[in-house]
Amino acid sequence: MTRKQRSALRGWGGVATMALACVLTALFTLLPLSRSGPEGPIGTGGPGLGVTRPAAADNCTPESAVRSLRPSKDEGATVKEIKERKDKPNKLIVGVDQNSYRWGYRNPSTGDLEGFDIDLVRAIADALLGDPDAVVYRAVPTNQRVQAIESGQVDMVVRTMTITCERLKEVAFSTAYFETGQQLLVPNDSEIKGYDASLKGKRLCTATGSTAESELERQSFGADVSTKVPNQLDCLVRLQLGEVDAVVTDSALAAGQAAQDPTVKLVGEPFTTEYYGVAMSKESPDLVRRVNQVLVDYRESDWGKAYEKWLADDLKNVDGPPKPKYRED
Repeated sequence: MTRKQRSALRGWGGVATMALACVLTALFTLLPLSRSGPEGPIGTGGPGLGVTRPAAADNCTPESAVRSLRPSKDEGATVKEIKERKDKPNKLIVGVDQNSYRWGYRNPSTGDLEGFDIDLVRAIADALLGDPDAVVYRAVPTNQRVQAIESGQVDMVVRTMTITCERLKEVAFSTAYFETGQQLLVPNDSEIKGYDASLKGKRLCTATGSTAESELERQSFGADVSTKVPNQLDCLVRLQLGEVDAVVTDSALAAGQAAQDPTVKLVGEPFTTEYYGVAMSKESPDLVRRVNQVLVDYRESDWGKAYEKWLADDLKNVDGPPKPKYRED
């Protein structure tokens, strides 16, 4: 590290060092969990149930992508398997973030995971298992969210995960629980104005596998988009070290980072419209339906409380949760 970089770190109050430590922790926290059933090894949510899968990626559009299976209060085979499995019975195993301020982060004072997404996880666990604390948290990097579900390491991922047609080829999603969009995070003295020609020649950072990466592949305005990292918070560290000029990420995540670090700011307007959903196995439509029922109740009772607690100070123009959209089947 150069003298200039060390000086910069001190100017940032050591935030970069702390953030980097969190990233390294996240990378080593995700551990594989193997489960077996009567039909041999199974992934998240148990063996194939021989019923309609939750989402079809064929002929998918942004409008159809956010449509999920209709909610159900029935306890299906997947929830029963979660309750009765030999490894961690009666525990919901959930992939989360532990580095995103306001969404999913570890409180340095208590060591507990907190945030908007964590509150939602607790509500799901309470509805499914009767205990909001019946959760095993697995810190999952951005580029391993789908893999964690497909490999059976987690029952679901609740980690500011955008519903997209591409992801629906590999996992299923609940109805949307938050609306956001891609935006630019830059130092306060930056000349970048937004997602426009002011990006020409600038160095941008995105997380591998993120929707930001896809958007920049489509249109970069002449920016250098070669810096791609496993975890979105890595981009903030690169920005703090002066290795990149801007971070492209969800406005909801960027707002939390700007609240955490007063030397950075959001610029321009969100240039996409995206929705977060709970990601689950395509083989577990019963779990998707059950989670959708939890979201019906959560929107009416606790969504507003969680928003006021975690997000209202940083995200002002939010009218409420997205209205659920369902498939016809």
